[in-house]
Amino acid sequence: MPKTREELFAFLHDLGIETTTFDHPAVFTVEEAKAHRGDLPGAHCKNLFLKDKKGALFLVVAEEDRAIDMKELRHKIGANHLSFGKPDLLMEVLGVEPGSVTVLALINDTENRVNVVIDEAIMEADVLNCHPLVNTATTVIKTPDVIKFVQACGHEPAVRNLT
Repeated sequence: MPKTREELFAFLHDLGIETTTFDHPAVFTVEEAKAHRGDLPGAHCKNLFLKDKKGALFLVVAEEDRAIDMKELRHKIGANHLSFGKPDLLMEVLGVEPGSVTVLALINDTENRVNVVIDEAIMEADVLNCHPLVNTATTVIKTPDVIKFVQACGHEPAVRNLT
């Protein structure tokens, strides 16, 4: 069973990671998120759940306005032909629905199937805003704590320049 939002927050608390969460209507696009968040400071991310031709899985975390060229991206992350992971695979591996993909969903990847790639531009921000397993809220977390969380979930993130 995938972790709940409450279990995620308990895990973060146990790691000593402080967060603030704001509830809002469900959002499925960057444009919808922008309309509901107001002046929430920090980096706002988009997350791509991808699969390559050989079956390797990737979670790419980039700044929300970053244009991602999939052909270029595969070279930057060491992947073969990339496509978006199907909803059933997303649920199986990260325990979230489309529209709720988030770096925080790595709590559900207990088999460490996903390669985590974070755009280095995100790392320049003091805080990162991401979904807490659902697209009806935004959680603010200090950027260094995102790395701490990813590592606590058993992953070593690759920080890459995705421009």
